[in-house]
Amino acid sequence: MKILKIDHLGIAVNSMEEGKSFWSGILGLDFSGTETVAEQKVTTGFFPVGDSEVELLESTAPDGPVAKYIEKRGQGIQHVAFRVENIEEALAELKAKGVALIDQEPRIGAGGAKIAFLHPKATHGVLVELCQRDD
Repeated sequence: MKILKIDHLGIAVNSMEEGKSFWSGILGLDFSGTETVAEQKVTTGFFPVGDSEVELLESTAPDGPVAKYIEKRGQGIQHVAFRVENIEEALAELKAKGVALIDQEPRIGAGGAKIAFLHPKATHGVLVELCQRDD
């Protein structure tokens, strides 16, 4: 598996507008807009930072994964995403090594990226996302 870089940090927020007021209004990061990923019951907002991004995650439903995360742990860093060269190969390698996967196969996430999550029980409590972008 070849990890290319940290793609983004996912931060769970109650309100995209409140999140934007800090990340853009106070820190001065450019906001590149929102995208709703209906399958994941989330609206995302990205702030580019060099070669990586900060991704705000606002739940679109009370039973969505981000809403459940906030209910359990509060707002804050929800996941770290690593960009990989080939997500299918990465998942096969991790599975062969006995790593628990949430996603056995990639799915489509924000911006059309192929994404897959590793189970936090296998990563010392950190939700890890793998992503592959064709850019």
